[in-house]
Order: sequence, then structure tokens, then C-alpha cells
Amino acid sequence: MSKYFILGLTLALTFACAKDNKQDEDPSDNNTSTIDGTDDGNNTASFSIVTCTDGQADDFACLGYDLHAFLPLSFFDSSFGNDVWGWTDPETEKEYVLLGLSEGTAFVDITDPLRPVLLGKLPTATDDSVWRDIKVFQNHAFIVSEAASHGVQVFDLTRLRGVSSPQQFQSDARLTSIGSAHNIVINTQSGYAYVVGARDAEGVLMANGGALIVDINVPKQPQLVGQYSFSQYIHDAQAVLYQGPDADYTGREILFASSSDGSSYSNLVIADVTDKSEPVLIYQETYPFPAYTHQNWLTEDHRYALVGDEVDELTHGYPTRTLVFDLTDLDAPILAFEHLGTTSAIDHNGYVKGDTFYLANYTAGMRVYDLSDLDENRITEIGFFDTYRENNITTFAGVWSVYPYFESNIIAISDFHHFSDMDSAFGLQ
Repeated sequence: MSKYFILGLTLALTFACAKDNKQDEDPSDNNTSTIDGTDDGNNTASFSIVTCTDGQADDFACLGYDLHAFLPLSFFDSSFGNDVWGWTDPETEKEYVLLGLSEGTAFVDITDPLRPVLLGKLPTATDDSVWRDIKVFQNHAFIVSEAASHGVQVFDLTRLRGVSSPQQFQSDARLTSIGSAHNIVINTQSGYAYVVGARDAEGVLMANGGALIVDINVPKQPQLVGQYSFSQYIHDAQAVLYQGPDADYTGREILFASSSDGSSYSNLVIADVTDKSEPVLIYQETYPFPAYTHQNWLTEDHRYALVGDEVDELTHGYPTRTLVFDLTDLDAPILAFEHLGTTSAIDHNGYVKGDTFYLANYTAGMRVYDLSDLDENRITEIGFFDTYRENNITTFAGVWSVYPYFESNIIAISDFHHFSDMDSAFGLQ
């Protein structure tokens, strides 16, 4: 199958069911319009809320979440969608979705989630790529890709103000001392970005595949200032100014990383990156039955790390597995427990907001978990929205990522639907 053969959703917007959310609804508003109902130059789509009733919303399985809008790939004139992030304009309070596509990044105004407006796209810096990752700092988007020599694109999001018709944007800056990269993470408290899984212009791993440290405090003048190279290939990470239970590291800038080559090692890595010229490895260990340590995210109190292994469902036959590490002692974290989901779908990206964990769970859609009982070694599923209608089988299809941080509580879900070549990309047959 061609890697560009994609069906179904690229972007879905959902909202948690609540009485105050639905009190002004017209009971007849039970169906979304189709994308054929666009207006304003074919960059605006009109919808009505589809409530989650009897476990269904427009034939999508659901629990606790209504469907506000969905935008297929044709809306973006694209062939593949991947990462999703968001930005709220501090002046206008408008909300925007930043959607990764094979050929670039799309910007969608979702201030009215029933009338999402495509404002335009920023083309890829070099070639098309299945992998693109986006984060935001000081009203600027920072974008990396596995396209050769792509570097880090910087785009000033305030340029979206006043845009009404689709634009082809150009980046405001580009860091070219980095070639391709798999992922970018940003500590918004310190103003440093960590570019992981990077290669130079010749395709050689930089920093041993670890983290390249970029000062972005002047967003349009990103500066490569250091690297963390002690843990081989890092796939994804999170960097914080640590405020957790281990007083030895209070106020230090700590990198929590998922390090794996899908073969000889799969590790949770913890490093002190306060001194950008001399990062220090604190901890690096694996866990029972590893396959591919994919992504991690901390609880807001920095007490626990939630770690996902992307391939263990395939190689070991697990249901969706989330590994919960107790970080009371950063030098010696303890695997507190493993949470097993209700399906065997593969887990991808997960993010914490308050006591809630939003997990992109491929064919099982977005799954939502209550984390308030972690001290009791318990995670409870409290909701879901499954954009992949066909099944919940263990394969690379469905939801790629979620963005749950809008003040409106609208959640953006990116769904790449099906990509059979993902199996070969991970060396799986």
C-alpha cells in the first residue's frame, strides 16, 4: 500500500459532555454537516454538535464526549496527517489548532468549534515526511521533521491575526545547524527546546541520537547551545523545572526521556540539564518486557511518570499498557504498577491535564483516564472518543495525537487512519 493512501479523519474536535455545555442545543442538531457545506472560499466548514448518545456519535464509539467537528484530509488538500498541537492568542483569546501534515503544517482557527476556519499552511522546509512535530513557546511555533535537512522551522503565530482566506505562509526563522529530527519538546518555563532523534545533513545521528539543546528565549533567533548524548536514541521527552518530591533536584531543569532503538534497549531516562554545557545522567533503566519506549509525561505534581511502550502490544500480546513510575527518588524510580487498558490497541502520545490523562490509542481512539488514585496503584478509564470505526485491533492506524489544553475544553484529535507501511518502519512484519 502506498504510504499516502489514507482514509477517514484528519482532525476531530470533541468536548466533554456536560449539562451546561448542552443546555442551549437544539434537539434537532444531531448530525454534522458534510465538508461539502463549506463556505467563505472553501476554508470554513459548518457543523452542528453530535451528542454522544447510547455510546455513539455519528457512528463513532464514545463515552462522555460529543463531536463538534471533523475535517478530512481533503479539507487540507493533503494526503497524510500526524502531530497536533494548539495555541491560544493571549490578546484575542482565539484558539488555534496546529496540525502536522506530510507536506507541512496547517493552521486552523477553532474559536467557534462548529465553524473551523483553515487559515493556511506552512510548507515543509525540504521534502514531504510522515513525521512532523510541533510545539509552541512565546507565540511562536517550532516545527521539526524527519525530512532530510529540514532543521527547525520557527513561525510567528501572531501573523494569524486578521487572516480570513487561506495563505501559504513562510517561516520567520529556521535553525539549519540541525538536519532532520523526530521530535521537539520545549520547557516553556526556561525557554529551552530539546530536539531529539536528530540527524545532520548527511543523515548521521547528532548527539548519539539524544537531545540537542536549543535556546529559544529569542524565538526568531534560536541558538544551539548544548547536547545530551549519554543515552543513545531518544524518541520523545519532557523537560521541566522540577518541583517534585525529591528535594535534591528542586528547581533543577530535568529531562525525562523515552529512549529506544526497538531492539537492544528500551529505557526511561532522567537527566539533569540545568547546565546546558554539562548535562548529567541521573537514571537510565528498562522495565519488564520492553519493546519500544515511545513517550512519557509527568503528573502535574511531578510525582509520577506515565510511560508508553508503542510495540509491546504487538510483540508481547499485552492490552494497551501504561507503565507508572514513582519518582519519589529521581536516582532510583520505582515501577509502581502497570495499567492495562480495555483493548489491545497500540498506545501513542499521552498528555496530562490536572488529574486526567488523555491518551492517543491508535485504533481505540482517544482514551481518557482519571489519575486521582495513583497512590492506590489505580487508573480508571472515564471516557473515550474512537475515531477509528473499523475495530480496536493491534495495528498502526487511528489516532496519532491529542491536544487537551484549550481553556474552552475543546480537544483536538489527529487521526491518520491507516498506514500499513508503519509496520516496516518499525521493522515489523
